[in-house]
Amino acid sequence: MPRLSRSDRVRRRIQRCVVRLRDEQGSSTLEFITVGMVMLIPLVYLVLTMSAIQAGALAAEGAARQAARVFVQAETVAEAEVSAQRAIEFALDNHGVSSAHASVEILCTPNPADCLTRRGFVTVNVAVTVDLPLAPPVLAGNFPVQIPLDATATQQVSQFRGSR
Repeated sequence: MPRLSRSDRVRRRIQRCVVRLRDEQGSSTLEFITVGMVMLIPLVYLVLTMSAIQAGALAAEGAARQAARVFVQAETVAEAEVSAQRAIEFALDNHGVSSAHASVEILCTPNPADCLTRRGFVTVNVAVTVDLPLAPPVLAGNFPVQIPLDATATQQVSQFRGSR
């Protein structure tokens, strides 16, 4: 066997390295896991976040709508306020939103002093804040970890109210 020159030996080593680098046997599993995790984790977090936001939006909208409905059907303003508060708590709890994160505003037109005036309008505004999923409270100072949502519903008091 003839002795190879130094340049031939270097050339053969380079060729062997190139062959080894081109051989992809066994690396597809690792690539799949790596790329899968890089793509899957943000996607799962996006789904969790969007479902939390959707639940909060549905809770606020349902609470406002039901509160306005029960408010205009009550006999007295005190009874209406209690019924509306109960409807709000029920709707928020039904969607997994804490009523501690909610604020409620009830407006009456045309007479703000008497909310149950015939053909008057009662507007209920419910504002909630939804926590981002898996967000630690430590981030509260630097990043927004809550999303504010609000909903408004208006119902008209019956023209036949009090005629019974």
